[in-house]
Amino acid sequence: MSNSIIKPQKGISRRSVLQGMGAAAGTGLALQAMPGFVRYSQAATSEPVKIGLQLHRTGIGASYGRWYERVTAAAVKVINDGGGINGRPVEVIVEDDGTDPKRGAEVVEKFATQHKVDVAYGTLFSHVVIGSAPRAGELKLPYVVVSEGHHVASGKLNRYVFQPGITDVRSQVIAMAPWISKNLGKKVTMIFPDFAFGHDHRDYFSEAIKAQGGQVAGLIAIPPTESSFTRYLPQISSDTEVLYHVMVGPAVLTFVKELGQFFGSSRPQIFGFIDSLEAVDLATPQLEFLEDTYFWEGNPRYAQKDQTEYDKFYREMVGVDANGASTSDQKDISTYSHMFGCWESLFAIKQAMEASGYEGQTPKDKQGFIEAMEAIQKFDEGREHPQGDKIFNGKNHQCYGHQNISKVTGGRLEVVHRTAIEDGLYEVSADYTTMSL
Repeated sequence: MSNSIIKPQKGISRRSVLQGMGAAAGTGLALQAMPGFVRYSQAATSEPVKIGLQLHRTGIGASYGRWYERVTAAAVKVINDGGGINGRPVEVIVEDDGTDPKRGAEVVEKFATQHKVDVAYGTLFSHVVIGSAPRAGELKLPYVVVSEGHHVASGKLNRYVFQPGITDVRSQVIAMAPWISKNLGKKVTMIFPDFAFGHDHRDYFSEAIKAQGGQVAGLIAIPPTESSFTRYLPQISSDTEVLYHVMVGPAVLTFVKELGQFFGSSRPQIFGFIDSLEAVDLATPQLEFLEDTYFWEGNPRYAQKDQTEYDKFYREMVGVDANGASTSDQKDISTYSHMFGCWESLFAIKQAMEASGYEGQTPKDKQGFIEAMEAIQKFDEGREHPQGDKIFNGKNHQCYGHQNISKVTGGRLEVVHRTAIEDGLYEVSADYTTMSL
């Protein structure tokens, strides 16, 4: 299993520190969290804060992994240019889990016993999170995931696991179901991947649309490794008013193309999660049928007319243009709707470490970090949180934020509705704070 290290800057001079202070003042970062600028040499130790990035570098999550790594590198550069965390530079150690639950648990153990990281971070696919998180708890390693499944918020994991940078599926679908019911229709057929992430959609959207007087008339579960979908599409009933699709993996383009071929010019209203088109260019031939269909986006791929200065800064730092493509390769489309969670999670880690005065890997430091993370109540929109403001529930370790519904118009995605944070709130039953450390 290969690994790589994203090294922090070294040999910082007084001149570069002063330049860093100016940069930090310009970005609004680093200085907000501490009363004065702390140089690396002033920290109790000059040893770096080690963060283990559990990466889907290979396997069905590879397109996400590629961008999760880039965003992580960009955020670490901003953090280190601003003085690091508690005056210490940040070093990221990368391990590929192959988007595999068994390998995920092995990576967690490697982070704890071999690399001796302070925090493990970055896991996306829910089956890998579920396969890895128990080992993190056993090893008492703080584990910050950038997923979307309801697994963290449900309480089924452990006190060491957090999801502070991206909302969960249950919150997303509850927030959007009223708009879908009002604007698109009430009789829904769902197409979803047959694993935990897809099951969350199945369960919580079915519940949410029912609360709006609608119904899910058909459920079509597809193995995430499937490469062709033509045999599944005839299961869509002819009286379907809304086709709800959320697919993942390397065959998403095939899925969307075959969907268009199946319907031709006659189709129901279509509402998809952008997962079905993450890292895929909307200008790809045979995707014209998507015109006037709708997508959920966590963070809008295309810069909108009301684009904030925070989104502009974030795009510049991660190397993404106004159309969501890499600034160095227009054919390299980002996973923009999800990857912001890496950026925001790293700044949440920084906030908790600074609030607790984190110095090392002692049980006291780990306990302080976890309790500080649990004490966070909100994240303000800004350069550290460019997707928008969020609230955080310390009991179920989950953040809640805004969702975007976008329409394909003229070959690009235009946001037509942005939910309020309150739209995605639900009754929380989990309470990790009652668990021992």
